[in-house]
Amino acid sequence: MSNRFFTFVGGDTGPWRVCDIRTIVGHGMESVSRVEIINEDLQQTPAGAAWALRGVVSNQRYTNRSELDSLKAVQPSLGRTEATCAVLIPITKSSAWWELPQDERREIIESRSAHIATGLRYLPAVARRLHHSRDIGEPFDFVTWFEFAPQDTAAFYELVTTLRKTEEWRYVEREVEVRLTLDQK
Repeated sequence: MSNRFFTFVGGDTGPWRVCDIRTIVGHGMESVSRVEIINEDLQQTPAGAAWALRGVVSNQRYTNRSELDSLKAVQPSLGRTEATCAVLIPITKSSAWWELPQDERREIIESRSAHIATGLRYLPAVARRLHHSRDIGEPFDFVTWFEFAPQDTAAFYELVTTLRKTEEWRYVEREVEVRLTLDQK
């Protein structure tokens, strides 16, 4: 991946059809019918679009070596033919979260919330990519993209339901879930 920047554009064009937009915590987002993913750092929302969420793919910030190796061994690539379902989840965490030093955030994420271990249980069925947005001045801290086959929909929702019950999620101030399906050509 030469360009690490991605922009998720919500409007009336793009290959991903919006099935539902749910506000999980905080305030929601404007309703749209389609989402397009552009592998560029768009500085302006395209004409006719309701919103554009920007993020950059970065290093794995909270994993240790064995976790990173485990993730790499089973993480599938995005764009698999069978993965016609997707969920876009932008998240903002509280200032209390960001005031914690990184080692304390790591303690909450893995030791107390088992975020990485939980995610590993759902690989390779659910592919994911995390986009960091906070450091580039976006309204969300992260934009997470998940892809999976229709038969893995229940597994995906089990994954996010489990994560939302953890200590880590007490720090989430805003979360929106955009459910999508890929138009078959």
